[in-house]
Amino acid sequence: MRAEPKCPRCAGPLREPGLWSSDWTCGVHGAVLPRQPSKRPGPDGLAAVLRDARVPVWTPWPLPPAWLVTGFAAVGDERSGVRASAVAVSGPGLLHGPADMVLIAEEPGIGLGAHFAGLAGPDPGEAFNGSPPHVKLDVSGPAATCGRSVPMWAVGARPDRAVYVGEAMGNWLWAVLWPAEAGVLMLESQNLLDLREPGMDLDLPYGAHSPRLDD
Repeated sequence: MRAEPKCPRCAGPLREPGLWSSDWTCGVHGAVLPRQPSKRPGPDGLAAVLRDARVPVWTPWPLPPAWLVTGFAAVGDERSGVRASAVAVSGPGLLHGPADMVLIAEEPGIGLGAHFAGLAGPDPGEAFNGSPPHVKLDVSGPAATCGRSVPMWAVGARPDRAVYVGEAMGNWLWAVLWPAEAGVLMLESQNLLDLREPGMDLDLPYGAHSPRLDD
C-alpha cells in the first residue's frame, strides 16, 4: 500500500488539493504543506530531497564514531519545493545503548521540528527568552562557506528525548535525540554540513532505515 503525504504538525491524514482548493488540508491544522513519506537511506533518497530543497539539508560531518545516516524526510511538493528537511543519523550512545538523532531545517511555521520535539505549536515558542544558549554548533554550507557558530537552546518537551533548537541561514534548526540521555552528544564538538553544497563528494555511510522518521 502506497504511503500518503501527511500533516507536518501532527502526522495526521491530509485532504488533497481539489476543485475548490489548491491546498493540502489537515482536519486539525487547516492548510499545510504536505510531509512526504520518508526516504530510505542511500544516494537516491538524498537526491530526492536535494532536488527541490529550499532549506539546508544538515548532517553532522564528520559523523560521530560508528554512526550512520539512516534516512531522509521532506515537507513540500512540486509546486512549493522542499520547505523542511530532516536527516536521521543513528549509532551508539555515549552512555549506553543505541541512539538516534534527527536534524531538521525548516521555514518558520512549517511545524515539522515542533512535531518531532513534542511541542503543540509550529515553532519553538518561548525557547528564545534571552537566556544564554545551552550549546553551539558549527555549520557550513553554500550560504556560510567559511562556517559559523549557531547557538542552540534546550527545549524540554518530552522526557524520552532531548531537543535543541536555533536559527541558521534564516531557518529553524532542530536537533532531536533519543533517548534523552543522548543529548550529551550535543556537548561534544559538532560540525553540521549542508548537503546542498556544490562540488561535494562525500562518502556517506548508510545504515538501516530509522523508524523515527515515520513518527
